Amino acid sequence: MPAGDRGRDVEAIVAAAVERRVDLVVVGPEAALVAGVVDALAEAGVPAFGPSAEAAELEGSKAFAKELMREAGVPTAAHVLLRSREEAGERISDASFPAVLKADGLAAGKGVIICASEGEAHDAADVFFTERRFGETAVVLEEFLEGEELSLLALCDGENAVPLAPPRTTSGSSTGTGGQHGGMGSYSPVPGFGPAEVEEIVDAVHRPALAAMADRGRPFHGVLYAGLMIGPGGPKVLEFNARFGDPETQAVLPRLRSDLVDLCLAAREPGGLAGMEAEFGEDWAVTLVLASAGYPRSSSKGDPIEGLAEPGAGRGDPRRHRCTGRPDRHRRRAGPQRDRPRGDAGRGARSGIRCGGRISFEGMQVRTDIAARAVERVPS
Repeated sequence: MPAGDRGRDVEAIVAAAVERRVDLVVVGPEAALVAGVVDALAEAGVPAFGPSAEAAELEGSKAFAKELMREAGVPTAAHVLLRSREEAGERISDASFPAVLKADGLAAGKGVIICASEGEAHDAADVFFTERRFGETAVVLEEFLEGEELSLLALCDGENAVPLAPPRTTSGSSTGTGGQHGGMGSYSPVPGFGPAEVEEIVDAVHRPALAAMADRGRPFHGVLYAGLMIGPGGPKVLEFNARFGDPETQAVLPRLRSDLVDLCLAAREPGGLAGMEAEFGEDWAVTLVLASAGYPRSSSKGDPIEGLAEPGAGRGDPRRHRCTGRPDRHRRRAGPQRDRPRGDAGRGARSGIRCGGRISFEGMQVRTDIAARAVERVPS
């Protein structure tokens, strides 16, 4: 999003919040955070939950995040920063493969290219530096990590981190310039990651990052999302986000038993979360994404979506809209579907898939294996 557009969006958000006398603004879009919407809302006297523009650089710049992780001792992939096509060519020749190239700035979840060979890496460098598909002036080249992905979101007050229940997503990925795109679904809880395991991750990742941000004079208030790879050597950070993740949040918040507003309000105050916890039920939540033809490289728009007006689409129905209009547009989310744990976990996952099956449109893409491994690991 061009800087001018971001500025206009910020002004519009602030004007709408003031006009409606909003009690609390919870900011979702990363572009708005990086553009300083929380700062602008504060100046207008509107309470907002989210990081300042300076703190949101943790998501806004991969290079900044990597430097902060190095400084704080947060485990992450080895990397180098590339600032030109020429430098990329030299570094790629010395790299081991597979490797990963990432856009330094915001790229709507599509700025990651996994490269199986040196040739693919050179092609990816052209995408970033020659085509400037993401407007890049810098790119991060990092080692490819293997293992199982996990997400862990924590509410932060500049000093304390209160973790939420971890979700796991399933991403579609490919090598070459097709790249890796955002999650096609998510589920929570994740077997094997209970309170003890979550605390270990927060101690290794979130709390050191918070301390380093405070040392830099950029205290982080809001949601610190850590995308993790769990490998033989333990968790390593793939990325930081400065907001509620998508689609992870849809599988986490339905299980939350604490008052989210109370937690968000407390997080706005330095140290306000001290002694607080986020309590979760034992139910399961599964979210599916129904994506249009061509996603993630492109998206088909204007395709009619069938099955939205069927019986059961009223109260309690798990179907939710995202990126749809009238006529419905290109992306659809079925979920979250909540169910009881253990013996009913498989039923919950299959129920979510059936919900997706009631909805159809030309070229629809849906993963039917979301939560499948988790179901297999849970005793019946």
